Amino acid sequence: MNIYAQKNRWKILLLLTLLLIVIVSILYSNRLAGKLAKEEQKKVELIADVYRRLNIADENLDLDFMFSIIDSNKTVPLILTDEAGTVMGFKNIDTARARRDPKYVNRQLLQMKEKREPIDIEYSKGSHQYIYYNDSNLLVQLKYFPYIQFSIILLFLAVAYLTFSTSRRAEQNRVWVGMAKETAHQLGTPISALSGWVEHMKLIMKDSEALATIPEIEKDIARLELIAQRFSKIGSTPELTLTNLVTELNRNVEYIKRRASGKVNISVSTPGNQVVQALINPPLFDWVLENLLKNALDAIGGDGTIEVVAQRHGKSVYVDVKDSGKGIPSSKFGQVFKPGYSTKKRGWGLGLSLAKRIIQEYHSGRIFVKESQIGKGTTFRMVLKG
Repeated sequence: MNIYAQKNRWKILLLLTLLLIVIVSILYSNRLAGKLAKEEQKKVELIADVYRRLNIADENLDLDFMFSIIDSNKTVPLILTDEAGTVMGFKNIDTARARRDPKYVNRQLLQMKEKREPIDIEYSKGSHQYIYYNDSNLLVQLKYFPYIQFSIILLFLAVAYLTFSTSRRAEQNRVWVGMAKETAHQLGTPISALSGWVEHMKLIMKDSEALATIPEIEKDIARLELIAQRFSKIGSTPELTLTNLVTELNRNVEYIKRRASGKVNISVSTPGNQVVQALINPPLFDWVLENLLKNALDAIGGDGTIEVVAQRHGKSVYVDVKDSGKGIPSSKFGQVFKPGYSTKKRGWGLGLSLAKRIIQEYHSGRIFVKESQIGKGTTFRMVLKG
């Protein structure tokens, strides 16, 4: 099973767990808020009943008890008005602010009117007063608590993820650079030895047929030197030069052609046969192109076409590598550049990852899957500075 598919499953599982926690928290908080809202409604209705009794009070009514009920409300903001809507009194509203701003209480009243219907107090036939009220601060906090909780959890996860990703990326960079430098160092010794043996063979060999094999050996040595040079540049700032891209593309295509079957047609073209130049580091760029061409060969399975198209687009240069192979599912467009992703049984999944690193970090460009259709082929695009 692909390690990135496993990671994605874990991410989805963690996200669903977080979502479940938030949903349960919201439902439970809403349940508590509903109970508290009912208690506050009962409290206001009791106060309204007290006002009714006070308006028809007789000598037997315990006024101290009635006023103690009204005074017991320490949390629910309420406003008492007459039939004309004139404010007759209020409680649990910022008194100091009401003194500074004469319209403050009326604004509070308007909010209460928009939120719910008032409680009617009929104190004599045809005469009414009204109590308007709003949610207490405790009820408001309880309603918003799960959303605040969700935001805090989300922020914590985002910070943790960014911290972990940054440290992991830094560690990966150190591994990449260390591996590349060590590979270049290890290749250096046998390359030097092979070069010495070739010179020795030229001196002692007389057979013309045997001597004819030496140029081929020298080509392979040159290839090994190029590979060592590529690895040695990883981790350093490479020098970019304005290079004829068509010449560079043709040289790499010729190298790949010699290793492809006769049923594979590989071509290089530019719209209008224009001369296309780009700022590249040739050894590193060739490495990227070689990876793309080898992947294209694997995709077409020894029979098909590969087109390399270079064109200028404003200040940028586009290089497209298009094959007629098996294609890539759209869901995998981003994953193909991750280390470890491979569709080959014996592949390490490092080629495209390294290609992306070279283009983005060393050439300040971009590389991505431009388009792909299953059974029809894939086009990779590189965007370089012209």
